[in-house]
Amino acid sequence: MVSPLAMMPSGPGQSGSLLTNLIPFVLMFAIFYFLLIAPQRKKAKAHTAMLQALKAGDRVVTNGGIYGTVVGVDDQKVQLRIADQVKIDIAKHAIAGLSES
Repeated sequence: MVSPLAMMPSGPGQSGSLLTNLIPFVLMFAIFYFLLIAPQRKKAKAHTAMLQALKAGDRVVTNGGIYGTVVGVDDQKVQLRIADQVKIDIAKHAIAGLSES
C-alpha cells in the first residue's frame, strides 16, 4: 500500500509562487483600507477642522450630550454657556459637533 504523502508531488515549483500566495492578503488589506481606514481618517480630519474653526457664538454638542453656545475658545479648552448665568469649561476635544438648534 502506498501512502498518500508519497503520491503528492514535491519540489520548489509545486506549491505556488510567493506572489500568488500574497495576492489574497494584499486584496484583504486593500478592502480594509477602503472600507474602514480611509473613511475613519476622513472623519477625523473633518472633526479636527471643525474644532480649529470654532468661534464664539457657535452652537455645539459635547460627547456627553450637553448643548451649549461657545463663549470662549482656548488652545485646550472651550467655555460654553449652557443656561443663563451658567458657563462651563470643557476640553476642546470633547466637542462632538456643531448643533443645528
